[in-house]
Amino acid sequence: MNQSLLKVFTINFLVFLICIIIIEIFFGFWFSEHGFGPYMREHRLKKNHVILSYNNIKYDFFYKRNYHGFRGEEIDPSEIEAVIIGGSTTDERYKPIEFTIAENLNLLLKKKGYDFKITNAGIEGQSTYGHIFNFKNWFSRLKNFSPKLYIFYIGINDFSFGSDQDEYSNYETEGNIINPQISEVIFDYIKNSSFFIDKARILKQKYYSSNRIVKYDHETYLKNLKNFEYINYEEALKIHDVKKLKIKHKKIITKYLSRVKILNNYVKKKKSTAIFINQVLASGNKNETLFILNYSLIEYCQKINMHCIDLASKLDGKFNYWSDGLHTTGLGSKIIAETVIDDLIKIIKKKNVFKTNY
Repeated sequence: MNQSLLKVFTINFLVFLICIIIIEIFFGFWFSEHGFGPYMREHRLKKNHVILSYNNIKYDFFYKRNYHGFRGEEIDPSEIEAVIIGGSTTDERYKPIEFTIAENLNLLLKKKGYDFKITNAGIEGQSTYGHIFNFKNWFSRLKNFSPKLYIFYIGINDFSFGSDQDEYSNYETEGNIINPQISEVIFDYIKNSSFFIDKARILKQKYYSSNRIVKYDHETYLKNLKNFEYINYEEALKIHDVKKLKIKHKKIITKYLSRVKILNNYVKKKKSTAIFINQVLASGNKNETLFILNYSLIEYCQKINMHCIDLASKLDGKFNYWSDGLHTTGLGSKIIAETVIDDLIKIIKKKNVFKTNY
């Protein structure tokens, strides 16, 4: 290549590079308050092919998380009127979206004359530590995001924390919201900030599907639930000494309720309504730590006039409600939605959050 051609090539390349930089600066998210930075790495623009075997039927579907991080199809954050927040038992990525608790609640709300929808903000692996982080580094980045109703489905991912554990030491990485490796943090920041990469990811999710298929066989998981025994609330009160458990797990309870208070205050500052729903395992109320956290949550709610639904005392679990020790089958999610819907509507009516069509 002679000098003149090299000069032309260099000038054109520099002009091209300058144009790219200008576009990135003006249309990218490098300095935007609505940019995701290094966060939400595993929970935006996801499209995973899943095959579920359940009740001798195969369900072939795509697990999707939209541009703004919510499960399901695209929706502008300003249009979201209600969200349900939780861990994998809320996300429910192992089953079609119509089988989830969130969608079962939406179906029941529609039947009862409500035209708003609950959007699924569940993130696999998150506890209330992670939910607090969501308000700081997820919800705060969504333009005009102002739901009237926040539903927290909590407990299962909280009861395993030790009483002396530094719970905030790794809450940023909980649910893989941010990668702990600095090199990955830099990569994710670039990926979430670049205009061109952003557009490429949108096109990839819309038109491209990986050959990788994730398979779940609920029948296989169910076989592992040996000696199934569900301890309902009445039975639990007989085998657990509430007073002793309050003393034994005082530190864990105090920290848990402190996090609940933080979440409730976040919602109050937004002039919205928070509802907390407790959870049970496939063994029901057998685990003493989860039992006393659930008990203490409801007691705390009554004390400070906070809105809670005591699923743990209402649900009478059956073997086919669970696909493993933690997660519900499609039937289990349906039953949970049916169990809490009346209490949910009572709170909605009391707070005058949404109007019914009837």
